[in-house]
Amino acid sequence: MTSLTEFPSPGRLLRHAVRTIPAVAALATFIHLARGGFRGLHTLDWPEAALVGFLLVGIGVAAWRRAMRGAVGAVIDLRDDLELGGGLIAAAFIVVAIGGGELFPIVYLLMAFLVAFLPRNAGLTLLGVALVFDALVTLGGPVPNGASFLTHAAFLALFSGLYHLVLATRMAAARRAESDAVQKRIREVEERARTFRLVSSGTQDSFSGMSSDEKWLVASVKEVEGAVQAALEIAETGLRTYTCAAFLLTSDDRSLKLYDCRSGSERVQRERFNAGEGIIGGVLKRRAPVRMNSPQGLKGVTHYESGGPAVSALLAVPIIEGSGLVRGVLVADRLANEPFSDQDEKLLSIIAGEVLRSIEVERVMSYIRKTRDEKDRFFRAIEELNRAGSPDQVFVAVLESVRHLAGLDFCAVTLVSEVEGKRMHRVVRMTGVTSQGSKALEGQTFADNNGLVANVVRYGAPLPGRDIKAMDRQIIFDDETQIRGLGALKIFPLTAGDRILGTLVAGSRKKAAFEQDVLRMIEVIAIQAAQAVLRAQLYEQMERMATTDGLTGLFNHRTFQAKADEILAQARRYQRKCSVILTDVDHFKSVNDTYGHPTGDQVLKGVARIIKSLARDTDVVARYGGEEFVIVMPETDSKGAFTISERIREAVKAETFQTEMGPLKITMSLGIATFPDHGMEKQQLIDLADQCLYHSKRNGRNQSVTVEKMQGGRKLQAAAEAS
Repeated sequence: MTSLTEFPSPGRLLRHAVRTIPAVAALATFIHLARGGFRGLHTLDWPEAALVGFLLVGIGVAAWRRAMRGAVGAVIDLRDDLELGGGLIAAAFIVVAIGGGELFPIVYLLMAFLVAFLPRNAGLTLLGVALVFDALVTLGGPVPNGASFLTHAAFLALFSGLYHLVLATRMAAARRAESDAVQKRIREVEERARTFRLVSSGTQDSFSGMSSDEKWLVASVKEVEGAVQAALEIAETGLRTYTCAAFLLTSDDRSLKLYDCRSGSERVQRERFNAGEGIIGGVLKRRAPVRMNSPQGLKGVTHYESGGPAVSALLAVPIIEGSGLVRGVLVADRLANEPFSDQDEKLLSIIAGEVLRSIEVERVMSYIRKTRDEKDRFFRAIEELNRAGSPDQVFVAVLESVRHLAGLDFCAVTLVSEVEGKRMHRVVRMTGVTSQGSKALEGQTFADNNGLVANVVRYGAPLPGRDIKAMDRQIIFDDETQIRGLGALKIFPLTAGDRILGTLVAGSRKKAAFEQDVLRMIEVIAIQAAQAVLRAQLYEQMERMATTDGLTGLFNHRTFQAKADEILAQARRYQRKCSVILTDVDHFKSVNDTYGHPTGDQVLKGVARIIKSLARDTDVVARYGGEEFVIVMPETDSKGAFTISERIREAVKAETFQTEMGPLKITMSLGIATFPDHGMEKQQLIDLADQCLYHSKRNGRNQSVTVEKMQGGRKLQAAAEAS
């Protein structure tokens, strides 16, 4: 028999001291209030202020402990509820004592909340605490006030009862609905389990989305887990234990965490606790079983929370892998002074082996599930890329897919193009943070160089070929762009057939971020992304060809008609003005006849460039046909349209076109019509603008004519003819 004796550590004593703060703070507050304290802000001195602070600390400790226990699934007992509720009641009575009896409804509301949301025994106990304390304050003071106490008691009971009744009714209905849904789900899964003939009925796991092999493995894990549970039950019965529990080491090997247990106590430690303390710590250090007993109760028992039962006999067996690594410990104890025997130790060692096998199977299952999840993300990424309709959608899809697939900290897409015979690279989209900031890098253009991105495009192969030790000193994009903090980097070419469109840059802070399977998946995504980018670029090119004029690059006549309809519809809806300018190059037929059609095309391109540069971003500029151009100007009256029309006319007049026959200068005539001043329909406005244009040509050309100017000229002409 091995004997290990340890005293409580200073850390454990400190935890016990902190544990008593909520109760001591609430009790001290009640005593001070019963003795007549907190009678107003003007009488508040530093001892009372310190007591208030102490009470707030107690409430914080109680709330923090409840939250921590809830997070790990530990049972929240009556003491936890009373400590938190008592502190809140004490704080409420302080507010009433300082502010006066008019604030007593605060106590009603607080008690209604506590009774409604805490377990019944805790709520009723706190209600009794509030009544007793109110009796001490109202009846034990210098002037007893029985009527006030009875009123307070009646309202406290009324508020608490009503809130509890309403909440209990709603919770009962919710529990019935939840129970029906759970039973239905259990019946469905049991039917599947019987179909598989591998799992026991009653499991509530969902196997949707798995292959038959994966279903078999899940079922096997369930069987092993069931075997471990049965083994613990055998240990509980065969060894006559009070508690039989399996604790596993956390990833840092510093703490132990409960895996499964069979116990008559709810004080089994469910939170992480120090693996180096107490009897269990000795088992892990010695890597050998330990048996201990003491009629007075063992010291150094750490697998119970404070206030746990007194253990007289204990048997602990380490869980050791075949490689020699200690994974945890299996603990069995008895309250009676009945020492464990050699046969008991042998049985528990066998059970420890069963627990270890269940852990190993779960490890394999975790790997399979991880692989399945990676495949699911991979296929979803391919689907997103295939659905993308524009290059920008492709860039977003590929970055999000790769970032989630490999857990990347930095990811970017670059495109390569030829500019004046030189290769240029541009960062079109990125995620993550660089030393320059994401906005500074996104959209940045850099020339061909000896950086990794340029070399990937040059050689058409992923780089780097191996891990780079001095990652921060590597040129990824260019000399001016530095990416800090990366531990691993991989750059893939975006290859579509025999074309390299750009690169996919993937970086992570982890040095071992890219497993071989993940690299292969990213490489396939890069190929799919290149194909998607090429498709999107071809689609944009076709769309541009379908909507723009091939000579001038402006919208064509069909697109103009559609966009004009949209602008006029908005003008009607919001009651805004809209103008149409129709233009024509003066004597353009003479230009073609004298200088030739290539010069005529040069003139049309130059005029289109001038109109596009002087029009606003919101204006629609199109080639209407031949040498005619049209401008639709939303939210523009006749005066504003005339101003822009004159700017265009003057700019065209000032332009000189160089030809083989010498310099050439031209002029333009322009006609303007405005909605709704001159017409309500699109064709009506176009016809009026065309009439204004004809009026300009008939009266000297090289001028802008509005409907008002045209109508005024007609009146003068009619008057002249009449005279």
